[in-house]
Amino acid sequence: MYFMDLLFSVICLVFLVIFVLVGVAFLTLLERKV
Repeated sequence: MYFMDLLFSVICLVFLVIFVLVGVAFLTLLERKV
């Protein structure tokens, strides 16, 4: 049970990092177009 909670936390953290990276990349692309 503890292992599953740890795995879920790691997956959430990874998704959060990916979301932030995509957001930053999207903003930089928008700034370059303007």
